[in-house]
Amino acid sequence: MNIDSILATIKEYFAPKIIGEVNDVYVKVAKIKGSDLPWHNHPKEDEFFYILDGELLMEVEGKKSFKIGRGDFYIVKKGIKHRVSSSKECKIMLIENKSTAHTGEVKSKITKSIDEQLS
Repeated sequence: MNIDSILATIKEYFAPKIIGEVNDVYVKVAKIKGSDLPWHNHPKEDEFFYILDGELLMEVEGKKSFKIGRGDFYIVKKGIKHRVSSSKECKIMLIENKSTAHTGEVKSKITKSIDEQLS
């Protein structure tokens, strides 16, 4: 499996694609550009962000906004409100429990179901 080849097939921003599973977690990739992701949290799950290419602005409740770049990772702990954005295209890998909803309990125009992420 080649991550760059998979990312080349993704045309929509903020639309994670599930590329594998390990035990009870999904491995996902996504492209981020703009600021369409709403503030949200995952009440029962942590979320792992790994930057494959580009730079991601992390906004985490109770912290000053910060950027992470290629090769960096950040773990958002369960229950913590957060959102991400990027002024230029950013490619990321996510590791999330299979039960993790894309935008938590917040529904927006970019929210993707697990079925949509599998296709």
